[in-house]
Amino acid sequence: MTDLFEAGAIAAAVSAERTDAVTIAREALARIEAYAAIQPAVWITRIADADVIASARAVDARVAAGEVLPLAGVPFAIKDNIDLAGVPTTAACPDFAYIPVASAEVVERLIAAGAIPMGKTNLDQFATGLNGTRSPYGAPACVFNRAYVSGGSSSGSAVAVAAGLVAFALGTDTAGSGRVPAAFNGLVGMKPTKGRWSTTGLVPACRTLDCITVLAHSTADARAVDAAVAGFDAADPYSRPREDRPVTPRRIGVPRPDQRLFLGDAAAEHLYEQALATFAADGAELVDIDMTPLRETAMLLYGGPWVAERTAAARPLLDDHPEAIDPVVCAILEDGRSVSGMEVFEGQYRLAALQRIADAMWQDIDLLALPTTPTIYRIAEMRAAPIALNSNLGLYTNFVNLLDMAALALPAGWRDNRTGFGITLIAPAWTDRALLDAGEAYLAAADLPPPPPLTTEDLMETVKLAVVGAHLDGMPLHWQLTSRGARLVASTTTAPTYRLYAIANSTPPKPALIHDAGGAAIAVEVYELDVAAFGSFVVEVPAPLAIGSVTLADGSTVKGFVAEPRAIEGAADITALGGWRAYIETLSRPGGS
Repeated sequence: MTDLFEAGAIAAAVSAERTDAVTIAREALARIEAYAAIQPAVWITRIADADVIASARAVDARVAAGEVLPLAGVPFAIKDNIDLAGVPTTAACPDFAYIPVASAEVVERLIAAGAIPMGKTNLDQFATGLNGTRSPYGAPACVFNRAYVSGGSSSGSAVAVAAGLVAFALGTDTAGSGRVPAAFNGLVGMKPTKGRWSTTGLVPACRTLDCITVLAHSTADARAVDAAVAGFDAADPYSRPREDRPVTPRRIGVPRPDQRLFLGDAAAEHLYEQALATFAADGAELVDIDMTPLRETAMLLYGGPWVAERTAAARPLLDDHPEAIDPVVCAILEDGRSVSGMEVFEGQYRLAALQRIADAMWQDIDLLALPTTPTIYRIAEMRAAPIALNSNLGLYTNFVNLLDMAALALPAGWRDNRTGFGITLIAPAWTDRALLDAGEAYLAAADLPPPPPLTTEDLMETVKLAVVGAHLDGMPLHWQLTSRGARLVASTTTAPTYRLYAIANSTPPKPALIHDAGGAAIAVEVYELDVAAFGSFVVEVPAPLAIGSVTLADGSTVKGFVAEPRAIEGAADITALGGWRAYIETLSRPGGS
């Protein structure tokens, strides 16, 4: 199940009759069945095996008849707020469920292109959430570490693609619901320009802002889906005639350094800096921008009158059966009842002013490259603080649809906990194809490591710890690591911003590592311990030593030994020696001290 299902490769093989759609469908069904034992919350409704095979046979017959099908035999998933004829649409609320007589326009176009629907995927109820835990059908989790959220609201769609169950999946994106889960699961998430893809057959969240999106393994697959579904739909009042505007990504807007918020996630900060370095190395000019107007726009989505649009979408159920709605979702929807008409107009006036500011921004930059999210959370953490932590996930996403922009989420590396970090390229409306071009170039230049293996059982979470003195291999306290099963992962140095001291009157001799911008690189060993072992180790660290965060030579941050200021009272500055081993060697020399 680790081999990726890729739409382009499948369609080419089926079209050339090197394989057939029935064979691909049977493999997809087997993958889905096997993965259900690992994550049962991915699907709300699966299409019966016999119906899937019948659809595949129909595709094979069309290919044999000479029909050109750009997505021939490609298995795909549909977020369960998008209609598939004859299959219940629930929006993750059983009391809301109905059986549509017609499929959504985008689904019809995909089937016409030869793609084969495999089922309806789980989501945050009524697409209200960015985390994936707000569903009575369970919480899908990140495919690489199931302690962490999958992202949402297109949670099941992201997991189905990342786990290799389908080649691509439809999601939706009003506030980031397609981009956030793409980031956490190492996927490409294309949020098209509003109106580029029809929303006929979509259960609305905010009808004036909603977009159907795609989650895929590659920009090529996202491009193929866009080619199949983009275009005007007269039945959709918000559909617009398709345009394609060019972008030359030479001036890339990034947040000012003081506005690059990662909420304590040092790994995300490091990976974002790596992504920016990739753009710079490819010749792009990085232009600092003021995020203030974008963040003010984002606040309008949930803190302004647009929350009333969500209330309007679910109002009949909210009025008659509020107990049928997830409590967190219900609280959000209830907030919309108090929005007045005057507040709606005031919000529109402010948005128009912010739109003017955003439009002027494009005179100085060609596109934005932002973190998709500042961080990621464990499922348990999200359930403990569902509103605040969910809001954090939308820090860089919520403004995009309000300001009529196109966006493309891209993988940008992996944290040590194996969860994905992503960046999002953002540009004005109708730059969708140009963003795909820019994204393809970025991924080629970034040369990212492959995804971690899928999690097939609960992971033991680990922590990386940098040691600088008595815990080094061969030193007197090294046993405190080996007895806890610590594993050496690197022998390296810190960033050149530390000073090292030999603490006075310490037995056994111990160093003090102090951050100092005028310091030097200090030799360290980095070990990996499981969280419980790390905790038991930390409680034994005596003052004036402490465990803090240490920046390594490559710019990454790990936990490590630091010291209180009192540690250097009477201590010898040994920074020039470059590390503790060199200092210990001086003690063994004649005249050493």
